[in-house]
Amino acid sequence: MSPMSSPVLVTGAAGFIGMHLCRRLLADGRAVVGIDNLNDYYDPRLKRARLATLEAVEGFAFHQADVSDRVAMAALFDRHAPRQVVHLAAQAGVRYALENPMAYSDSNLTGMTVVLEACRRLRVQHLVFASSSSVYGANRRLPFSERDAVDHPVSLYAATKRANELMAHSYAHLFGLPVTGLRYFTVYGPWGRPDMAIWKFTDALLHGRPIDVYGGGVLSRDFTYIDDTVEATVRLLGAPPPARGSTDPADWNADGPDTSWAPFEVVNLGRSDPVSVNELIAALESITGRRALRNEMGLQPGDVERTFSSTDKLARLTGFTPRVPLDEGLRAFVAWFRDHHRIR
Repeated sequence: MSPMSSPVLVTGAAGFIGMHLCRRLLADGRAVVGIDNLNDYYDPRLKRARLATLEAVEGFAFHQADVSDRVAMAALFDRHAPRQVVHLAAQAGVRYALENPMAYSDSNLTGMTVVLEACRRLRVQHLVFASSSSVYGANRRLPFSERDAVDHPVSLYAATKRANELMAHSYAHLFGLPVTGLRYFTVYGPWGRPDMAIWKFTDALLHGRPIDVYGGGVLSRDFTYIDDTVEATVRLLGAPPPARGSTDPADWNADGPDTSWAPFEVVNLGRSDPVSVNELIAALESITGRRALRNEMGLQPGDVERTFSSTDKLARLTGFTPRVPLDEGLRAFVAWFRDHHRIR
C-alpha cells in the first residue's frame, strides 16, 4: 500500500498546527485520521471549533483519545493502518510545567513511547513529530543550528522534547523506522493558541487591558507563520530520511550531532528573523490602532533570551524556507481574531 492510498494519522489534530496541517492534507486529496484528547489546558471550545472545520471535509475521521493510552492507540493504528504519521500531540508551554510537571511526563514521554511502538509494530514508512526550538536552551551560538549541542535545557518542556528526539533516534537505529523531528520556532497565525504572546497581546490591546511585558521587552523570538510551517511539514513528510551506509555506530564518521547512520533527522522550522517583544507590541499597536498599556515584569523561570533559526538544512532538504513577513502574518491573525470574537 502506497502512502497516498492510506490515511495520514495526525495526533493533536484539534490543536493549532494540527488543524492547519490536517486541512492542508485534505486539500491535497489525502485521507486523514485525527486524534486528540481535547483536554482543558486551554478552552476546549476553541479545539472543538477547529475540529468542526475539519469534520465538514470529506476524508477526515476523528477519534477522541489520549496518546498515552496504549490500548486505545494500538486499536486505532490497527484499524486505520497508516503508512505516514505526524505526531503533534503534546503538553505544550514552558511555564505550565512549573505547576503541573506530570502532564509533561504523561503526554510528552509516555505518549511518544506509545506512538513509537505503534509505528514500529506497523512498520510505518515515516514518522514526523513535533520537537521545539526550546531544545536549544542556554545555547548562545546564533543562529541556532541543528549541528549545535542541545544538552542544557532550561525548562522541563524543553527537556521532554529533547528526550523525544533521543527516543526517536533509538527507534530509527534499532528498527529502521524513518523519523524526522521538527524543531518548530514560535508558530503563530489564525486559530492560534491563547497561551501564546501574540494572542494575549492582541486580546489585551483590543479590550484595553494591560500587557505583561517580561524583561523589558528585549527578549526576541523567531516568529513563524502557520502557512509556512505547514508547507515545510508537508514537504518533509514526503521525504523520509534514508539509512546511511553501515548500521554499526562504530563505522559512522559523524560530523555533527544532527547526522546519523540511522534514518533520522532533526530539522529547524523557523523564519530566521528574530523580533523583540517590544517590536512585536509596536507592530500590533499599528495594526489594531490601539496603544498598549504595559505592566513591566521581571524575567520568568524557563525564559530564554532569543530564538533564531538557521534555515540552511530545511532549504537543503526541501527547497523551501519560510517567507511570510511578520507584519503580513500579524494582520492575518488580527483579522481572524476580530472575526472569531466578533470584535469590530
